[in-house]
Amino acid sequence: MNRNRDVAVEEQSGALMADVARLAGVAISTVSRALANPGRVNEKTRAKINAAAKQLGYTPNAMARGLRVGKSNIIMIILPGSLYYGVSQIIPQVLQSINKSLIQGGYNLMIANLDRDEISERHILDLAFGGSVRGAIILSSKLPEVDGRSLASSGLPIVSMLLDMSDAGLQSVVTNDREAVRDVTAELIRLGHRRFFYLAGPEGNYHDVERYGGVLEALEAAGLSKEAVRRSGGRLDYQHGFDIGVQAADDFAGLDEKPTAVIATSDDMAISFVSCIKRTGLSIPDDLSVVSFDGSPVCEFSSPPLSTIEQPVEEMGRAAVDLLLDALGQSQTPASAPTVIRSRLILRESVAPPKS
Repeated sequence: MNRNRDVAVEEQSGALMADVARLAGVAISTVSRALANPGRVNEKTRAKINAAAKQLGYTPNAMARGLRVGKSNIIMIILPGSLYYGVSQIIPQVLQSINKSLIQGGYNLMIANLDRDEISERHILDLAFGGSVRGAIILSSKLPEVDGRSLASSGLPIVSMLLDMSDAGLQSVVTNDREAVRDVTAELIRLGHRRFFYLAGPEGNYHDVERYGGVLEALEAAGLSKEAVRRSGGRLDYQHGFDIGVQAADDFAGLDEKPTAVIATSDDMAISFVSCIKRTGLSIPDDLSVVSFDGSPVCEFSSPPLSTIEQPVEEMGRAAVDLLLDALGQSQTPASAPTVIRSRLILRESVAPPKS
């Protein structure tokens, strides 16, 4: 019964918009535009539409009312690419955390794109400049920019999550990538490991720079040279973590002097690497210790259970939403430093002292 009543209200609302357009002597699209983006309709026409709506007792739906006064309750999140991120579940976990915090604040979440192509970028900018959204949370190092328009100049409050974009003037929420990997590398060194194999994300990527930097800092602190670590990967995006792990297993097999510990920069990489390595007869952790980054729930159920650095996605999501909501109605305040929320190392059966 409630659903039927809602449908009836929607049908009545659509019919009344046509009545408003007829009484005001304008097209229905003009009425819609006056509600959604009043700046694109001249003042005289808006006055005619408002007078007709008042005479007919027309009340637009909540979203239209919000758009008319420039108070949309929609926050869009801009992804770095496809929603598919393997088993790491980091992006879905981030979305869940942000959505939960936005709902508590009275806002709704819109996923602005599932693919970073020109059509998607243009759509994002249309939403930003058209008043359809109130703010944006971006999970990419590149702000949408098409035909001279940039999200940075849209006037929307923007918060970067997972990537530090404070140098570009954006409020940013990140975890302590470098410190976390430095600490886990130091723990492996404490256990007796001296030769390391690093599974890399794309070269130059923020996460890879920070995480590999942590490895090098730990080696230096222990008096070991950077030659103590061998790299694999560097070409594919984290989205292709499984492929990176498979290729890394091939690279590992070709090494004359085998490392005793592996540091993978995503759970996906580690899981596919371990699967391939075990087929060669090596045992984890007897022959090779493995630790990864992200903290996916599936790590606990891997064979053996995988040690991982767990990203605090729920806390990061809350912090990103808090920063964004604080900025609503205010001019964007450039951030001098990111908000850093510490990750947590979960040691499981995939790590042990080396044989020799």
